[in-house]
Amino acid sequence: MTFLRLRSLPVLALAASLIAAAALPAHAQDVWPTKSVKLVVPFPPGGGTDIVARALSQKLSERLKQPVVIDNKPGASTIIGTDAVAKAAPDGYTLLLSGSTSYTVNPALRAKLPYDPMRDLAPIAVVARTPLVLVVNANSPWRTVDDLVVAAKAKPKGVRYATFGSGSGPHLAGELFALAADVKLQDVPYRGSAQSAVALIGGEIEMGIDTVASVAPHVKSGKLRALGIVGTTRSSMLPGIATLAEQKLPEATFDAWYAFAAPARTPPAVIDRLTREITAAMGDPTLQGQLRAQGMEPVAIGAEALRALIENEISRYRALAHRAGIQPE
Repeated sequence: MTFLRLRSLPVLALAASLIAAAALPAHAQDVWPTKSVKLVVPFPPGGGTDIVARALSQKLSERLKQPVVIDNKPGASTIIGTDAVAKAAPDGYTLLLSGSTSYTVNPALRAKLPYDPMRDLAPIAVVARTPLVLVVNANSPWRTVDDLVVAAKAKPKGVRYATFGSGSGPHLAGELFALAADVKLQDVPYRGSAQSAVALIGGEIEMGIDTVASVAPHVKSGKLRALGIVGTTRSSMLPGIATLAEQKLPEATFDAWYAFAAPARTPPAVIDRLTREITAAMGDPTLQGQLRAQGMEPVAIGAEALRALIENEISRYRALAHRAGIQPE
């Protein structure tokens, strides 16, 4: 009897040590975070994504009681920064905040990416939308979307619109609009919002699709006329402008949004904590006001809904690119 008890002691000790080891990750999750959290933004400082990141990082730092440090990693249409997060340690200390380009547009349009958002990233939350708006010159005869559609049908490819290159947000939005309205438009690439606005105001092109923040000043000054919001909801900057869905073109909807993600295999408890804290931070009226002042609409959409959104948009944009022959530059 004594012999049996003595022989069982090492086994019991080993079992105890295994149980203790198994409990360590759970304990680590309970105390997370114990140090600063790095928030990778795959854009240069000063852009829309960076503005969202800096507004939210302060609130998130307060809630997590640890610094949230912005790390700008621009380049290759957000691929460099996004891939850095996808390959980071899945411990909750490296996060991504990027626009929908990283999550849906690049995977849909590019045959080879160093990361797969569905495999290599763990969705956390959508925090803001940036509505795009369809605009024309203020002297244009088109006062409604219907006017524009009639003119485009009468002269295929006679309506020229600005993009920021093949596969850019305005290009995808323009192709979705053309498909939904059953018209053919002519895309014209420009380097950015400032250049395309000058071209539209000067009469080089007939139509533009850009962020509300970029074109609202020209609309309010009387140089451009807004015909419809391309996103799912109206914009607080131009509240009187109906969405394209409200104007019987729901298939033309194109949403630009900003979301948090972590490396895949980040502990579920950490993802849950981040989702809760980010959602709570988004309820702050001051933060909401900061985002709306930049033409963004604050939202709080959780991890499962974000995963479904990513999957749906990749399929939708991939099909669009195939039909329209879109190849990213």
